[in-house]
Amino acid sequence: MANEEDDPIIQEIDVFLARSLLEKLYLFQYPIRPASMTYDDVTHLSAKIKPKQQKVELEMAIDTLNPNYCRSKGEQIALNVDGTCTDETSTYSSKLMDKQTFCSSQAASNVSRYAAAVYKKGELHLTPLHGILQLRPSFTYLDKADAKHREREAANEGGDSSQDEAEDDVKQITVRFSRPETEQARQRRVQSYEFLQKRQAEEHWVHLHYYGLKDSRSEHERQYLFSQGHGLAENTELIKSPSEYLMMLMPPSIEEENDKPMAPSNVLSMAQLRTLPLADQIKILMKNVKVMPFANLMSLLGSGTDSTAVLRCVQQVALLVQGNWVVKSDVLYPKDTSSPYSGVPAEVLCRGRDFVMWKFTQDRWVVRKEVAAVTKLCPEDVKDFLEHMSVARINKGWEFMLPYDEDFVKKHPDIVQRQQMLWMGIQAKLEKVYNLLKDHLAPKKQEAQSAHPLLVSGEQRVNMAKAKVKQNYGQLEKELQRQKAELKSNDTMAKTDVPSIRIKEEPVGAEEPMDTSAFEGLNNGLVNGLHGAEGSTDPVNGHLPGGCIDHVAQELKAFVSSTFKKQFVLTLSELKRLFNLHLASLPPGHTLFSGISDKMLQDMVLDTGCKQILVPFPPQTAASPDELKVYALWEAGDTYDQHRQVLLEIFSRNYRVRRNVIQSQLSQECGEDLNKQEVDRVLKDCCVSYGGMWYLKGTVLS
Repeated sequence: MANEEDDPIIQEIDVFLARSLLEKLYLFQYPIRPASMTYDDVTHLSAKIKPKQQKVELEMAIDTLNPNYCRSKGEQIALNVDGTCTDETSTYSSKLMDKQTFCSSQAASNVSRYAAAVYKKGELHLTPLHGILQLRPSFTYLDKADAKHREREAANEGGDSSQDEAEDDVKQITVRFSRPETEQARQRRVQSYEFLQKRQAEEHWVHLHYYGLKDSRSEHERQYLFSQGHGLAENTELIKSPSEYLMMLMPPSIEEENDKPMAPSNVLSMAQLRTLPLADQIKILMKNVKVMPFANLMSLLGSGTDSTAVLRCVQQVALLVQGNWVVKSDVLYPKDTSSPYSGVPAEVLCRGRDFVMWKFTQDRWVVRKEVAAVTKLCPEDVKDFLEHMSVARINKGWEFMLPYDEDFVKKHPDIVQRQQMLWMGIQAKLEKVYNLLKDHLAPKKQEAQSAHPLLVSGEQRVNMAKAKVKQNYGQLEKELQRQKAELKSNDTMAKTDVPSIRIKEEPVGAEEPMDTSAFEGLNNGLVNGLHGAEGSTDPVNGHLPGGCIDHVAQELKAFVSSTFKKQFVLTLSELKRLFNLHLASLPPGHTLFSGISDKMLQDMVLDTGCKQILVPFPPQTAASPDELKVYALWEAGDTYDQHRQVLLEIFSRNYRVRRNVIQSQLSQECGEDLNKQEVDRVLKDCCVSYGGMWYLKGTVLS
């Protein structure tokens, strides 16, 4: 109340809203000029407007007799623009810069809160503005002067050219027909800056009549700034409550409302997050956190959330790694996106990140160089993958950022088993894409995931070993005595039953038994590659009864024949891998468990009608000897035998070949023009494509 008494109301003014010039009234803002040369002294020669763009261009006369006007500068500018000649096209006909052009630009995009006010006889009349335009000098006459200057220079350099020179300037013109424009291309063209400029230039100028300040027409138009009727019917907009009146004077800005961020896309608010469906909540949390234990996820979702529903939803957006949930790669890298570092498409990024996640399912530590060598991605992308789920340790590598969650693994064995099956499928895909070696596929012990790295000195290791020996000394002594007794009994039996023993003869040489160490997990209880089931007729150590040799050869021949009829081309390494898989699928006691050497397998390949293809591998290759031995089925008994033989002859001279060379050679040797389907059939049987070149199957070296 004290403040109101200090600032009393002196006068009350009636406010009226004039509507006669609604959507017609513009405010022009002129540039500042010297006080000695006001705009009252300037005559407007012409005016024109583009209504759609609200663009105005005014041409004003300059008072050349004013003492502030520099006559020499005006003459120089007119000379530069028009030259010495004077005609209708001249900008300055008086050979003096006696006029200037002003172009407008919009001072504000939203003028709904601006109005022009006129005060008369204790009344304030308001008229809303339709636009506010700032007028700035236009210097297009300088462009015209530059064009005239270039024309004069070209005329001086050209001189009097002869007819022969004119004929030499004739150039060939290439006519091209434009392709039909797609809808996507049309939208890009319409939104381009060039198109918008062209549309603005196409709008025609509307010429206006300018009336001076003291002209009778101006006086008449000025009367429209006053409200024509003082009745209530004319000013119903002003009969409002104070709050509504303030809202009319200061409406809320639409731009400010649009600028508010939509949570939780860029700002993660937990209050707004819990209003979303459960699946969306989990997806947003996993996308932001990337690695999270299940207990932490449940705490973020709030009390009362069903853990079964959470488990069902989290498996859709994350994978289990060391008992913790890691967001899936396709959630971070959606389809049709690319790497911000290298531009690599999302599909390749997902494969690379899946490889990193798979490595962490095998061990707690990953080496960055190994990941880069396998995935062939740039260092920035690889570092981005590792930072999602691990922490760098100096001189050690990258360690998974969370400890092994044993509680979750024990409580949810069904989820763990399902996730292991998913990882087996991912591993199979990675093997095909990256040609993973045995070192990459070697499984790690589960204890290694949960154990923390310990630093043990050499002296501590020796003391631990001594204590263990002392503890087990008694057991070891008993085991030694038992083994000696068994050896004595075996020697006695051997002396009494020598005629019944048949020794398997192998050719003398450096031949070694087949390496099956990489497939120990597939042997279904094999000991050294053999079943130890009771009642088996096949002794261990490769000794066969007399009637089993022919049966083993028949089984081995059936396997080799069926395999090459499916694959056509195989390296010895791949053949051995398929043979071990075949052994794993056989029942215990099968005759093939008697022991098959590399030489037996290679001899059987040659006996079934296959030939060894001497592929000229590049020198200093890192491939193993088994990978360098390539065998192919020479005759399959179908119509494509001749084509395959020509193809194999090509690869006996070349390590890799382009498709057009293969197609021309096939047409030349076979004496017929092969269509695309036939060539594809032959290539599919024997070859693989990599980097635009064709290789025999299994010969692509990483």
